[in-house]
Amino acid sequence: MKTLDYVAEVSAVPIGDILRRYPLAVDYLANIRLVGVDETKTLPEILEDVDEDMLEEFGLDREEVIFHFSAFLEAFSRTDESIETISSITILGGRDKTGRPEMLELTVTPGEVVSIVGPTGSGKSRLLEDIECLAQRDTPTARQILINGSAPDLDKRFSTGGKLVAQLSQNMNFVMDLTVQEFLEMHAKSRMIPDSAEVVEKCFAVANSLAGEKFTLDTKVTQLSGGQSRSLMIADTALLSSSPIILIDELENAGIDRREAIEILVGNEKIVLMSTHDPLLALRADKRIVIRNGGVTKVIETTTEEEQTLHKIEAIDSALLTIRNQLRRGAIVTNESIPEFQEK
Repeated sequence: MKTLDYVAEVSAVPIGDILRRYPLAVDYLANIRLVGVDETKTLPEILEDVDEDMLEEFGLDREEVIFHFSAFLEAFSRTDESIETISSITILGGRDKTGRPEMLELTVTPGEVVSIVGPTGSGKSRLLEDIECLAQRDTPTARQILINGSAPDLDKRFSTGGKLVAQLSQNMNFVMDLTVQEFLEMHAKSRMIPDSAEVVEKCFAVANSLAGEKFTLDTKVTQLSGGQSRSLMIADTALLSSSPIILIDELENAGIDRREAIEILVGNEKIVLMSTHDPLLALRADKRIVIRNGGVTKVIETTTEEEQTLHKIEAIDSALLTIRNQLRRGAIVTNESIPEFQEK
C-alpha cells in the first residue's frame, strides 16, 4: 500500500480499528498530543474538534496531520507482503586470497541449512558478509549473490526496512536500557505484528528454552549474559523478523541449546547459513561449504553414513552436556554419573 491508500483508509475507518491494526500508530498520535480520542470516530472527524493553534505548534494543519499519519503507517508497515517471497538464494563464486577463481554455483532454498566450515581465518565470516550485503562482484572476494535467480536491485540491497537478510553475530551487546518485555514489544509493534502480546510471550518462552540460565520479562537486556542475548535474538529472528535469510556466526560459542535453535529457525521456513567448528552443527546441515585460503574449495552434501555418525556424535554431546550441567550445579563429576565412561 502507498501513502494515498493509507489516507483513504484512515479517512474511512474508525481510529480504534486503525490503532488495533497498526499498534505503533498510537505513538504518532501521542507525539502530537492526540490521546484519549473517541475511537469510534475517523481521524478527520477527530481533527475537526482539535484546536488549530495546537496543531500549529507542530507546524501542521489538519490535512497535513492526515497525510503525515498515513506516511507514518506506510513507513512502519512490516507485513509479510512487504518482503519479497524468496524461493532461492544463489552464491556465484569469486576468487580466493591468491586470486584463484572459485568454481562455485550453490543454490539454497527455504527450510535448508548450509554450514560453512574451515580453519580459523579461512574466510567463513567473509562469506557471510558477502551474503548479508547481497554482493555483486563489488567485495574483495568478487562473489555475486542472486535472489530468486536474479541480481537484486539497489533498493533491495540497501533498504533499511524489510531486509531480506538477518545476521546473528558472535557478540550480541545491547545498549538500550529496556526490559526484555519492552524490547520484544518494541520489535513487535515496529513490525506491525497482529496479536503482538501473544507473539511476545511465545518469543520469550522460546528464548528461555534455549538459554542455559533462565531470565524474566523484567530483566534488563543490558544485564543478559552473552548466551541469554543470543537466545533472545534467535527467538526474535525466528518469530518476529520477516527476514527470510538467516546468517549465524559460530553458534556453538553462544552457550545455548544449538540443536533446538537450528530447528526453530528451520521450522519457520528460513534459509539458514552458519559458520561453525562444531561437528554436530556441521553434520546437521543439508550441505556444508568448505573454505580454505579465502575461497570455497568444495560443497559436500551430508551423506546417509554421516547422518548415522551424527547419532554417535549426539550421544557424545549429550554426555558432555550432562557434565556441563553437573559442573554448573556445583556437583562432583564421577565415572558412575556418565554411563558412557563406566568400566565394563
